[in-house]
Amino acid sequence: MEQRIGSSSKPLEGEPVKGAGFDPAFIPGITAPAAVPAQAGSEDEAEPQDAVAQAAPATAGEPESEAPAGPDRPSDEAPADEAEQADDEDAADGPVFEAADRRARIVADRKGVRLRLDEESCEFRWDEIAAVETESPRFGKRFTITVHTPDRRWYPIEIEVAARARFQEWDEQLDAVLDAYFEEA
Repeated sequence: MEQRIGSSSKPLEGEPVKGAGFDPAFIPGITAPAAVPAQAGSEDEAEPQDAVAQAAPATAGEPESEAPAGPDRPSDEAPADEAEQADDEDAADGPVFEAADRRARIVADRKGVRLRLDEESCEFRWDEIAAVETESPRFGKRFTITVHTPDRRWYPIEIEVAARARFQEWDEQLDAVLDAYFEEA
């Protein structure tokens, strides 16, 4: 009698082989993007891609470079300057706590608390915050700040500190901001 090792079913011809046994990155239910073969000498295929690029609306984050800056269209630098001036005025109103590392950032001022981790960010007004908790580890250099909301959700963020001496300094700065703006109901 002949014994075979492995599956007795074979994939159909022309069908790509799927499964974790053949592709370690395979996840059932998630399909890969369709591969578009690019031909170097064909202009017909380049036109539909250009048409798609032209038909797609410009997003808010992408400035239109063809339109000149003038009285009808202000330059992209003007709103940024106004926003910076507004932030400077807000900072002058009271204490501000700001801490950041290469990935994470927290800012607490009169507007509320803003957290940012990589490309994700969230903002909490003071009336949306139930508590703010800080934690500094006994060993290590990660300062953890957790924002708790009234609906029993919490949003922690860890900031890597260059020197452990900053833990106490940041605690004091955050306490000053919380004393100034945070009111427990």
